[in-house]
Amino acid sequence: MIHNKKVRIGILGGGQLGALLIRSAIDYGLDISVLDKDIDAPAAKYTNSFTCGDPNNYDDVVAFGKQCDIITIEKEAVNTAALRFLRDKGVKIHPSPELIATIQDKQDQKEFLIQHNIPAVPYVSIGNKEELYSHVSKFPACLKLRRNGYDGKGVMMLYNESDIEEAFDETAILEQKIKIKQEISVIVARGEDGAIEYYEPTLMVFNPEKHLLDFQICPANLDFEITNQAYEIAIKIATEMSLVGIMAIEMFISEEGRLLVNEIAPRPHNSGHHTIEGCVTSQYEQLVRAITGFPLGDTRLNSKTGLVNLIETGKEYDLSGIISRPGIHLHYYGKTNSKIGRKIGHITITEPNIESVIAQIAAIKSILN
Repeated sequence: MIHNKKVRIGILGGGQLGALLIRSAIDYGLDISVLDKDIDAPAAKYTNSFTCGDPNNYDDVVAFGKQCDIITIEKEAVNTAALRFLRDKGVKIHPSPELIATIQDKQDQKEFLIQHNIPAVPYVSIGNKEELYSHVSKFPACLKLRRNGYDGKGVMMLYNESDIEEAFDETAILEQKIKIKQEISVIVARGEDGAIEYYEPTLMVFNPEKHLLDFQICPANLDFEITNQAYEIAIKIATEMSLVGIMAIEMFISEEGRLLVNEIAPRPHNSGHHTIEGCVTSQYEQLVRAITGFPLGDTRLNSKTGLVNLIETGKEYDLSGIISRPGIHLHYYGKTNSKIGRKIGHITITEPNIESVIAQIAAIKSILN
């Protein structure tokens, strides 16, 4: 356990996840350094040790990491070769470079799941756009870039042969289209000592056009059997990957009641934002605890929660009618020059019952629209 000494934690990536992580690290008296390409990144304003550089560049990561005792990530697009070098020099890297490398490639993710008998959406590997013509019989299907996808980017549906013209001409995976009843996320934490804690499943509702989270509710109020299966999957993945830190595991529940892993994110995640106000220990504090050797925290819900994302539309939001409502918590990320369709903030709802959460979500969405 790290305590009673100055420990510098380095975060690769300076987005909103990094900014929210810093807030928890400050409570533990930790010094935080951030590496990001954007000097105006949201996390930059919360640290006096910001380095403008590319987390995906070997030399930038090595130079940055030499100043740190521990390095963690708030996005997957980082240079794992540099992280291996730094680990050999004595810097703690959580999650491990090997884990990150597996997650960076969606096909490698799939193969990990298959090798460990974890239920996942069936897929085929695609080398280029031309190969799609030999798989038309599998349409409708979901095409995902193997690398560098985020926030719905790098994902598209193919319904018929004419859609191939607009498809990615890069290595990708083509997933079978599942008839989805619900989408959920389970966040699991694992410490250096192998201890594991997990949060209640969160129900996620996505915008079908933008492939972005529209709103979420926790707890998801699933059947007991499905909930336990989701926990078992999360624990198995965290254990088999030797996770130290936190991980979000997004899953589909099919119309037939099957639970299938969609994607894995070994970092703080949008589906865990509600834990800041809604849980005894937030996902951000949990990550701090895990990577510094402190015991993992209590993951119980303090209240029923909901979340609505704020999306860049090119127009200013009038939030006064929202934040004046009881049980509302605003998180505005302070992004500059944000692109249309990107997340610029979120609103968390805390209420004593799910019915009130759903009513608040509806009211907020009507104001935003």
